[in-house]
Order: sequence, then C-alpha cells, then structure tokens
Amino acid sequence: MRCPFCGKLDNKVVDSRVSKDASVIRRRRQCLDCDQRFTTYERVEEMETYVVKKDGSREVYDRAKLRAGLLKALHKRPVSIEKVESFLDALETGFQERNAREIPVRELGGAVMAALKEMDDVAYVRFASVYREFRDVDEFMREVKKLLAQREEDHPGS
Repeated sequence: MRCPFCGKLDNKVVDSRVSKDASVIRRRRQCLDCDQRFTTYERVEEMETYVVKKDGSREVYDRAKLRAGLLKALHKRPVSIEKVESFLDALETGFQERNAREIPVRELGGAVMAALKEMDDVAYVRFASVYREFRDVDEFMREVKKLLAQREEDHPGS
C-alpha cells in the first residue's frame, strides 16, 4: 500500500478492525519511511452478474427487481416472504458457484417459473402470462391446461 504522504510502499499494519456487518476491514497503517499513519479499507470485490435480454442487450442483475416480480405474481397467495428470499438466495448462490458473469434471461425466467410452479399454481400462471407474453386468451388457456394435465399426472385422482 502506497503511503499517501510520501508515496513509499514500506508500511506496517498497526491495528485492524472488522465493521459491524463484517463486510469491511479497517486497517491503520504506519509508513516506515515518514512515520505517518493512514487508514485503508479492505472489502471483497463483488462480481456483477449481467442478465442477457432477448434482444442481446445486457443489464445488471437486480435482486430487488426480481423479488418485486415474484411478489407481484404471489400477491394474495399463501407463500411466505421467507420462501421467496430462500429461492433468491439459492439462485444467487448458484450464480456464484458457477462463476456466472452473464445469465440468459431465458435461464433466469425458467428458474423462476420452475420455482413458482412448486410454490403456487396461480402465481406460476400469473408470472408465465407476463414472461411468455401471451398474445391472447387461447395461449393463456393452453398453459393452464398444460398445468392441469401435469398436476393430474403428478397427483392422479385428486
């Protein structure tokens, strides 16, 4: 670390403290040449993940935006916020584990649709109607019929 007073690189750490949320380490350093003290902050460099849209454009992944879409689909449905947060945590952990810098919107939408299908059928159809951009009631009905047929396969006679 370069001394801000004399520009030399020789210094020692005099004190280190972790921030309250443990996201930053504050270090007091002392220059071995000019004896001045200065403070540095160390934090993990977070990798930004981009969503690649249908038209090829890219936008920074925004958890809040995805969360809002999920909550809109789940409006007045019996699914807890904790379940939504757990899904988002697992999704983001998957990004990090794969070291994914770019996620195709098709993959992201597919993951959301699969999760909603498990959480709540109504929320799934709501989200699908926006995500798949149904052009008319017939497309909407085909999706509902597919969902009902799959439910019958999974739970015969219910």
